[in-house]
Amino acid sequence: MAGFRSLAYQVRDARNDRALRRHSLRRCLERFAPYGHRATWWHLCDRHGIAPEDRGADPQRLVAALEELEEARAVWLAYERQFAERRRREKHDGLRRPEWAWGGSGDAVVRCADPGVRPDGTLAEVLRRLVAALESEPGTSCPVCGEMELHWPAPVPTPRRGRGAARGAARGRRPAVPGSGGTPGSWEGAWAWDGPVCAGCGIVVPRPALADSTWSTPPASATAGAA
Repeated sequence: MAGFRSLAYQVRDARNDRALRRHSLRRCLERFAPYGHRATWWHLCDRHGIAPEDRGADPQRLVAALEELEEARAVWLAYERQFAERRRREKHDGLRRPEWAWGGSGDAVVRCADPGVRPDGTLAEVLRRLVAALESEPGTSCPVCGEMELHWPAPVPTPRRGRGAARGAARGRRPAVPGSGGTPGSWEGAWAWDGPVCAGCGIVVPRPALADSTWSTPPASATAGAA
């Protein structure tokens, strides 16, 4: 399976036809898509004048979109390296805390709940704002746009036990977040990274960027929905 760099080379290779270069760019999103695959693709198309379904897109526009994606990937990989190094030092010093590092290699790290609603700015700019928030004290607003209005998702049903639960584990479901009740299927949902949806820029705010007071107990709307 081709890696991100190999696919990026194919996007730039003038010997390839336009359809292959576009296809290679789409496959790059299988390796790194910070908003999720569809939302990241639509973002790149909007910013670089590419029709989403155009298989003969201008190669210069494809390369420009690739360069934006590469810059964002460099930002995130640098953060992951710094995080890993910091955690090694902390563990050596005996400091233990929940592992909040993203485990998806940049896939939907700042997911857009609606692919049509996305933050302003380049992908790298958005990720720099997120990284700055993750490296600071948790706040109560969106780390990308500063919006204070955050909407929590409705509760999800408790997954079945037995074979169904085993299948869920095999698909990579994450455990409940420590301190939020500890039970799968409660209001926090299956993904420990995901928090509320920002009413401003539309991202699903990562929980590590939020103060405990914003998510340690279910919001009234979610509790009402559960009833």
